[in-house]
Amino acid sequence: MVFQGEFYHTIDVKNRLFIPAKFREGLGEQFVVYPSADGCLFCYTEEKWLEVAGQIEQCSGNMEDRTRQRRLLRGVATVTPDKQGRITLTSYQVERAGLEKDVVVYGMTGRVEIWDVNRFNAEMGDASATDLDMLGVKF
Repeated sequence: MVFQGEFYHTIDVKNRLFIPAKFREGLGEQFVVYPSADGCLFCYTEEKWLEVAGQIEQCSGNMEDRTRQRRLLRGVATVTPDKQGRITLTSYQVERAGLEKDVVVYGMTGRVEIWDVNRFNAEMGDASATDLDMLGVKF
């Protein structure tokens, strides 16, 4: 499934967040939430997470690499949406992504991202031809 679109929701005092039905369908009955270095949370299907985690795990040649792995894997959690379509995030995940109240759930092709709305708006701008050129995208 290709994830696309952006949805605005709020996170409640119990760190619960609604995930849109179309994203839940694609992510499956349970999925993995990963605190990314980008300042947001990535949501992966369990299958895709195994690929990502496998890439991280392959880089374990020495103690420094293992320390990096631990930092990269800190805060990862498998979640199961409740009957209302909400997931519960850990305090670490909320803090790491800077989630306050208003949140954007954003489809990013192969994953879903969860952003604090202010951080998201600060990061985003309008797409340009330069963006396409830098990524090597040809139409």
